[in-house]
Amino acid sequence: MLLVAFSSIIASAFGIENKRESFALSHYIMAGVYDKTGDTSEAIREYKQALRADYRNPAIHLGLAASYVKQNDIPKAIKELKLSLKFDPEAVEPHAILALVYSAQGQAQSAREEYEAALKNASKLEPGNIEIYKSLGEFYVGQKKFEEAGNIYKLILDLSPGDSEAHFYLASIYDESGKREEAIKELNKAIELNPDYHEALNYLGYIYVEQGRFLNQAEVMIKKALEFQPDNGAYVDSLGWLYFKRGKYQEALKELERADSLLVDPTIKEHLQKTKEKLNASQRH
Repeated sequence: MLLVAFSSIIASAFGIENKRESFALSHYIMAGVYDKTGDTSEAIREYKQALRADYRNPAIHLGLAASYVKQNDIPKAIKELKLSLKFDPEAVEPHAILALVYSAQGQAQSAREEYEAALKNASKLEPGNIEIYKSLGEFYVGQKKFEEAGNIYKLILDLSPGDSEAHFYLASIYDESGKREEAIKELNKAIELNPDYHEALNYLGYIYVEQGRFLNQAEVMIKKALEFQPDNGAYVDSLGWLYFKRGKYQEALKELERADSLLVDPTIKEHLQKTKEKLNASQRH
């Protein structure tokens, strides 16, 4: 009775005069109390009571869904989450919970779709929140949706031109798309904004090594990146490959063997194999 009285006071404080709304709020509050005390069965009962009075309330469906998740009643949880979205299509949390539920069930594609929807809705609710856009951009990169990812990072740079991280990720997208010169431009901008950005330093240095140009500049950048992370296998590989390009095969072998011990990567193994072949060929002559 005390809970009922308390929830009635809350309803009054919120200025809710409609009896059905007041009834729904009372049971919703009581459901939350039971949730916090660990009595999930009673919480579910209260959420259902609340829905009898206010079926179109997305928050109540969301609360009920969360309780079903706690009971591992996944089909009912999914049903309630979808109802929550039906009555509030712009919501973020139901999509996020659905993504977690689908992921736990091994439904990777459905999980990805829900996560994407959650991020899109979040960006609509907070159009100036750059971190949300970054998460969406990273999601698209992970899905190899490079055009969508590129558009997101361009949007970030419209909002924040000095964001070195956005320049870096846009560079990686250009590189994946075969637009090396655009990638180089973005990496240079990232380094200009943040001279200690070791990921960008190594990335640009490696591109120059691959192209066989600006090798002195590449060496300076790669070695600077290694100052920050001396045991980063990718950075050590870059240095080894630089030595290979300069014909310093013994130095290359040393660095590439170390890189191979630090990181399992097919590119490193390929570099190491080519270096050994060059050394063997030189010894035969």
